[in-house]
Amino acid sequence: MTRRQIITLLGGAAAWPLAARAQQSAMPVVGFVNAGSSDAPLAAAFRKGLNEAGYFEGQNVTVEYHWLEGQFDRLAAVMADLVRRRVAVIATPAGNYAAQVAKAATTSIPIVFGVSEDPVKLGLVASLARPGGNLTGINFFVTELTAKRLALLHDLVPKAVRIAVLVNPANPASESTLREIPEAARAMGLQIQVLKASTKSEIEAAFATLVRDRAEALYVAGDVFFTSRRVQFATLAASYRIPVTYPSREAVEAGGLMSYATDRVDMWRQVGAYTGQILKGAKPADLPVLQSTKFEFVINLQTARALGIEVPNSIQLLADELIE
Repeated sequence: MTRRQIITLLGGAAAWPLAARAQQSAMPVVGFVNAGSSDAPLAAAFRKGLNEAGYFEGQNVTVEYHWLEGQFDRLAAVMADLVRRRVAVIATPAGNYAAQVAKAATTSIPIVFGVSEDPVKLGLVASLARPGGNLTGINFFVTELTAKRLALLHDLVPKAVRIAVLVNPANPASESTLREIPEAARAMGLQIQVLKASTKSEIEAAFATLVRDRAEALYVAGDVFFTSRRVQFATLAASYRIPVTYPSREAVEAGGLMSYATDRVDMWRQVGAYTGQILKGAKPADLPVLQSTKFEFVINLQTARALGIEVPNSIQLLADELIE
């Protein structure tokens, strides 16, 4: 091999890492922001949606995950950083406030949201059919299910009249629960006691308070931090022998008593699919806001037996899934 050939070969070899880095940097970056804790099944559902659109993490797209562990006050800084670096898309599954902060941060970068309330009322889009602007996503109906979830709890434990309601004061979306639940409770003849928690220790304190005040059941408001603490909730509920209704099936799978909610796995998949469509060139303004159509009523029969609750056949027939 001649000296010139050796130099050429070495020069080409030196360029290989540069080429690889250039190819990697050319990948579009998705800024994924969630105010809860890392959740592998839901993240996998989001990636599945991306895959359906032809995008595979590490191959032709980079996903930066920002799990904020219930620290809602970090949202503005995270969004500002993503906007400064001009990521291709910002995805905010399961968060009204996250979507609102993202909207305030940019009018140009596409945003795909998952929100628990009407996104028109939240000021995120002009209409469901024609969102306009740079946002679109899915409404997964948490606020609208408040009365239904309370009614199912009342059906399962009809003797429980004094109901504690736990909300996260750090989550602005909790205001919706506090607006909706009093009227629903009055219609059923129930008494409501509002408790608040935004940390692990405050959740423990809330359980101690509701037991001290002789609450007979607990309604846990929708909140990503609460969902991430589902094992803690199930443990405390079992220890204090308190029937609890949750806003996600994951809590029931962890040992909680019951839930009535949107199929969250499917919702996160849809957020991923819309993110992929936008990466392919679709404009958020032209993608209609989706609305969840899959709802699940799940009961953990083993937990019910441990609490001394007999689940009537009529309620078992209503359930979409009974966990033994």
